[in-house]
Amino acid sequence: MTIPNVITFSRIALTPLLIALLYFDQIILGGILFIMLSLTDFLDGYLARKLEQKSDLGALIDPVADKIIVIGTLILLVEKGIAPSIPVIIITLREILISAWRSYKGESTGAVIAASLSGKVKTVFQIIAIIMLLFNLPYSESVLWISALISVYSGAQYIGKW
Repeated sequence: MTIPNVITFSRIALTPLLIALLYFDQIILGGILFIMLSLTDFLDGYLARKLEQKSDLGALIDPVADKIIVIGTLILLVEKGIAPSIPVIIITLREILISAWRSYKGESTGAVIAASLSGKVKTVFQIIAIIMLLFNLPYSESVLWISALISVYSGAQYIGKW
């Protein structure tokens, strides 16, 4: 178990706390925890490269951790009336479909398919949108819609590439 993988699994383990905070209207605390979890997403990737601890497990579980945190948070934001449902549905469907596609292609080729640049950009926009929504910043819904469009573009790129 590498340091980056421990960080990634910690992000997953802290997601129920994030969801509970948001569910019980502790939006500021939930927002702070969401930011911390998002920063550790960048930290685990940086450490994997810096410490030369890249692994197939890390390449597989890191995007899963992102999806758990992002989709769980977005669903709660829809329930709370903070986020519109349509871009959240688009993002969620893209994540499910591309995860299935990556799994299928990985099994058929034997390769672990790591995140692409557009997939990373998509994640950054999703994180920014969620932070903006949590802290009720202007244009947050517009940024969420942009992240949904980037999600579709990124998904199309994955399918086109493989």
